[in-house]
Amino acid sequence: MASRDEILAALGNVIDPELRRPVTELGMVRGIELDGGRVEVTIALTVAGCPLRSSFEDQVSEHVASLPGIDTVDLHFDVMSPDERAALTTRLRGGVDQRGIQLSPKTRVIAIASGKGGVGKSSLTVNIAAALAAGGKEVGVLDADIYGHSIPHMLGISQKPVVVDKMIVPPVAHDLRLMSIGFFLDDNQPVMWRGPMLHRALEQFLQDVHWGEIDVLVVDMPPGTGDVSISLGQLLPRAEAVIVTTPQPLAQEVASRAATMAKKTGMRVVGVVENMTSEIFGEGGGERLATALGVPFLGSIPLDPELRRACDEGHPHVTPEIAAVAEAIDASRAGGFTRTLPLVAS
Repeated sequence: MASRDEILAALGNVIDPELRRPVTELGMVRGIELDGGRVEVTIALTVAGCPLRSSFEDQVSEHVASLPGIDTVDLHFDVMSPDERAALTTRLRGGVDQRGIQLSPKTRVIAIASGKGGVGKSSLTVNIAAALAAGGKEVGVLDADIYGHSIPHMLGISQKPVVVDKMIVPPVAHDLRLMSIGFFLDDNQPVMWRGPMLHRALEQFLQDVHWGEIDVLVVDMPPGTGDVSISLGQLLPRAEAVIVTTPQPLAQEVASRAATMAKKTGMRVVGVVENMTSEIFGEGGGERLATALGVPFLGSIPLDPELRRACDEGHPHVTPEIAAVAEAIDASRAGGFTRTLPLVAS
């Protein structure tokens, strides 16, 4: 017959699907009761009505029911008290009971940027992030395209983020943690904000969102050279930029402005990606832009109906070309953050 300690050890293999840490480490195991071959486990959820209860049920059944002498496992749910949620928030912030940018000093930030819209920047963001995750990285995606947010749809995420004592826990899909302004709007409402509000929104996504121990944060930047680009450079002064262009000369000209903007805000330009390479749009523009900027050419992505279909259906589609671009980005690492970054006032 399994002991209580053995059951607790088995529960250490049950991972909160959003916080991505064991329930034992998070203080979520409220009780364990043994009665012969029957065991009752109570887990305290962060909020009532957690949409991911089935994940806990499946994991508890898998790890506890397989123990010797256990015939039946009954899982019950409770809800954390305000004090427990406050303690959890402090624990997730590394014991620091104050707000600050919630990124590990080792996290690398990659901003996917373009000079104009319509070049496939958001779809590349999703699929590059998915390729990095498939390579074993813990990856977060920040949809910073406030006016044109589309990443939730591309990843098929409709659930709202969970808020734990003023800390936002990003939803997870396809092994990617996502935060977007789209989660806080109803019925596809437009965002009509001026610059200072954009800065505060981006600031909140960095200081109030629990990103956890991610290796890479991939940021879908808005097109152009506006307020969000400046704010990201201020808040994360060691972020790096990947410039996306299509093959046409006009697109290259506009994309070069985004590269210049990135450099002026202190970002290192990792390189250039040419998207939608085809007979329709031509080819070679990305290489010419990379040569003009003096940065590496990371690869070209052919125009592919399957990529469009996957984005519409809400799941990544990593082609060999995208996987090669992600590998080139990963290999280009010049170093992550070396210190905890302070917030910069707007």
